[in-house]
Amino acid sequence: MEPSANDNDCKNNNCIDNLIAAKKSLKLSLEKSKTLGLALEKAGPRLEEIKQRLPSLEAAVRPIRADKDALAAVGGHINRAVGPAAAVLKVFDAVHGLEKSLLSDPRNDLPGYLSVLKRLEEALRFLGDNCGLAIQWLEDIVEYLEDNRVADGLYLSNLKKSLKGLRELQKDGEKIHIDGGLLDAALDKLESEFRRLLTEHSVPLPMSSPSLGEQACIAPSPLPVTVIQKLQAILGRLIANNRLEKCITIYVEVRSSNVRASLQALDLDYLEISVSEFNDVQSIDGYIGQWGKHLEFAVKHLFEAEFQLCNDVFERIGLDVWMGCFAKIAAQAGILAFLQFGKTVTESKKDPIKLLKLLDIFASLNKLRLDFNRLFGGAACIEIQNLTRDLIRRVIDGAAEIFWELFVQVELQRQSPPPQDGSVPRLVSFITDYCNKLLGDGYKPILTQVLVIHRSWKHEKFQERILVSEVLKIVKAIDLNLETWVKAYDDATLSYLFAMNNHWHLYKHLKGTGLGELMGDSWLKEHEQYKEYYSTVFLRESWGKLPGHLSREGLILFSGGRATARDLVKKRLKTFNEAFDEMYKRQSGWVISERDLREKTCQLIVQTVLPVYRSYMQNYGPLVEQDASSSKYAKYTVQGLEQMLLSLFLPRRERYGSFKGRPTSGKLDNGVDLRRTASAVV
Repeated sequence: MEPSANDNDCKNNNCIDNLIAAKKSLKLSLEKSKTLGLALEKAGPRLEEIKQRLPSLEAAVRPIRADKDALAAVGGHINRAVGPAAAVLKVFDAVHGLEKSLLSDPRNDLPGYLSVLKRLEEALRFLGDNCGLAIQWLEDIVEYLEDNRVADGLYLSNLKKSLKGLRELQKDGEKIHIDGGLLDAALDKLESEFRRLLTEHSVPLPMSSPSLGEQACIAPSPLPVTVIQKLQAILGRLIANNRLEKCITIYVEVRSSNVRASLQALDLDYLEISVSEFNDVQSIDGYIGQWGKHLEFAVKHLFEAEFQLCNDVFERIGLDVWMGCFAKIAAQAGILAFLQFGKTVTESKKDPIKLLKLLDIFASLNKLRLDFNRLFGGAACIEIQNLTRDLIRRVIDGAAEIFWELFVQVELQRQSPPPQDGSVPRLVSFITDYCNKLLGDGYKPILTQVLVIHRSWKHEKFQERILVSEVLKIVKAIDLNLETWVKAYDDATLSYLFAMNNHWHLYKHLKGTGLGELMGDSWLKEHEQYKEYYSTVFLRESWGKLPGHLSREGLILFSGGRATARDLVKKRLKTFNEAFDEMYKRQSGWVISERDLREKTCQLIVQTVLPVYRSYMQNYGPLVEQDASSSKYAKYTVQGLEQMLLSLFLPRRERYGSFKGRPTSGKLDNGVDLRRTASAVV
């Protein structure tokens, strides 16, 4: 082979090697570029992260650039600020540690509960006193860091925002932001326990008799001492947290409800009667007596007990508090209703009987005067005081007005006609009984006191003789009325009966009484004599004329024969029957009010008429016995006649039934048959 060919072969081989080497180099370069691209792609986020961290890194290294003195002092400032803040946080943690105990039931361990609650209050006071100090220290250190550029601005801005929020809460003063409402929840539980203790031990008084005829069973103390002590302990904590008013509300609600429950057994519905619901004071006469007893019981037992209990429970708080509490209980429990009832009576229509009822009301109030002054004399009971004073004034004015008008009222009655039945006018019986009551031991002292007070309001003096003189005037006015009424009858016989009735009534009902002693024995004797006189005249002018119709003239010897005697007996019996029927019919509607006088008068009539009639029928009855028309003439048996006469002058409610007899058998047996004609039936 030629040298030139070898050289060419060598050159060709070198070129190939170079190409292969270049290929490998390019391939390696591509792989490196790819790897570098991947590395750059991963480095991008890291660079962004570094970029974001640069400010904080800058802030972290800033203190290194801060003033050397500022860096040296910052530690002390931080320590002083962190100390109070750490103490506050420690107490705050302790507050939440009390939560379990304070959310339990206080009744299980009241002393322990109150002790824990007191710790909570102390902790909250500490927080209230020191939160502001801690915040101030923290604000100071932030201000120091800011002034000396020791901390980052963003960091300081966040601190300021947080401190501002704390400061606003601290200024707000609501503890709920500190304890999460734990204190209020605990106080609510104490209020519930306060109510429970009161409710469970407030039991209505057992009444042994609704009418109070027997003494009600009353415990020495409304609440046990241990319960009172618990209530006082609860009050101490509630008052410390400004909840006194809520306690008073609960106490008044429970105790006033208990008093009302005690009074329910007394049936006090009558206290709600209005003026429009009764016509006059007589329609509530019975209620006034009950009112006095019920008021005395309520004041001396129920309200007295509440007064003492209020003092026991609230005595540590002050007089004004417990007196105000008692005043609310009294008002809500019913004392105002008692006073209103009395006022209703004073507003009723004027009536003489109303005077006695007003005096009863005054006596009840006067009897309780010292109790009222002691129980309701405080400023808190001003409404009760005003109503009581108003009631007393109304009672005194009303009683005095009625008393001074009595004489005028009696005189006015003089113009009215007398009773058609000859009985005692209601005015006479009423005034005699009425004046006796006014002068009796029961009413005279009360009436005197009322008139003394009434005169004193007018700056006038009152003496007892004025009362006596006024009563004398009233009774003498009654005498004049009777004289006038006696003359008003057209029937003289009826006027005699009326006079007899009334003179005896005055004598009988005033003899031995205070009014009778005031009028004097001569006055009484005069009325007794008038009664006897009019009784005699009445008998003589009426029934005393009947026996004259049964004359025996011409019958002794039967001079005209039997037939003539029979005709004469028939004629005289017919005349007697007609006179008897007419008189009986007329007087059967008359009344003798007093039983003793009525019975005596009837006996006198019987003694006047019956013996003559009996003797006449025994002697001459056989003459008409066999006559077919015997019943026409022998209308009455002796017994029938007696029964009819004894039934005269009865008040309508006492009169006997009809004495209509059965037909006669034709034989007169001296009183076995009771026969009357229809005309004789009352």
